[in-house]
Amino acid sequence: MVTLSDVARHAGVSASTVSYALSGKRPISDETRRRVERAIAVLGYHPHAGARALAGKRSHIIALVVPLHTEVYVPTMMEIAIAVTVAAREHGYDVLLLTNDEGTEGVRRVAASGLADGVILMDVTLDDDRVSVLRALDTPAALIGLPDDPAGLSCVDNDFALAGALCADHLADLGHRDVAFVGYGSGVYRRHAGYAERTLTGFRERAERRGLRFLHRPCEGTYESTAGTLSRILADRPDTTGFVVQNEAAIGPLLSLLRAGGRIVPEDASVIAICPEPLADQHSPRLTSVTGPTRELGQAAVAQVMARITAMAEGGLPEDELRLMAPDLVVRESTAPAPRRNSHR
Repeated sequence: MVTLSDVARHAGVSASTVSYALSGKRPISDETRRRVERAIAVLGYHPHAGARALAGKRSHIIALVVPLHTEVYVPTMMEIAIAVTVAAREHGYDVLLLTNDEGTEGVRRVAASGLADGVILMDVTLDDDRVSVLRALDTPAALIGLPDDPAGLSCVDNDFALAGALCADHLADLGHRDVAFVGYGSGVYRRHAGYAERTLTGFRERAERRGLRFLHRPCEGTYESTAGTLSRILADRPDTTGFVVQNEAAIGPLLSLLRAGGRIVPEDASVIAICPEPLADQHSPRLTSVTGPTRELGQAAVAQVMARITAMAEGGLPEDELRLMAPDLVVRESTAPAPRRNSHR
């Protein structure tokens, strides 16, 4: 069991200083207080009654729950996390990182102990059980993602439904009629990841409206799984000429497999990816893409959680905010008008 002395050694201060930080009986510098709070967070110390005294003061720490799922595109997650850290420092706040492995218990531990003034959740699922913890503890929080029930929350996210719709519109405008949506692995849909399900819903609804015949196939993103996905698509719909890819890991394998099968991009098959612009630029041909902002997500989440922290500190009721950021469609070299005749029937 972690003791007060353990916290003192980790923070490089005396046990009495830790006690003062917890009780507030004597003033200590903000820097020393932060060192104590960081040590408490790292060691998992639960100061019980002392936590109540600490919670009554500002810790000047925001907890950021960062996903570590294998299927997430790490560069995007890190860009958002860095944006949160930079924006928090502009408010005089430090950021404490938690992983998804800690789940609801990690969120409950940090929120209940008063170690963090507010929490930012990433990788929000539609039925995210961490949200109920934040509501129960009345913790100032912002979500980078959108649950099914956003009431009483501040949320910011890319408009993934619009991203899917833009893909369907682009292929329909080019005259494609048989299209395929290559999504994430089945596990992403089983855990109801909002970004995956909302994109697919937006694509499906717009495709139906535009009269497209479409298939959705989950894909793990390895070369072998992408080969199997493409094989099933062409077996079911040999006239498919348009491909939408949301799984970033599947983009490279899909392009290679289309070339190996004698389908030239974009003359025989158009490919549009939902991915960051740097990733779209690095492929050959350069990919038409739908891209949402990343740094702006982190900045907006910090602004939201700070507004809630301030409102609650002043005894007011924080205002809920739901903000969806519009994605951009950038046309590059991987999409073209549908071929008049599909020679691969």
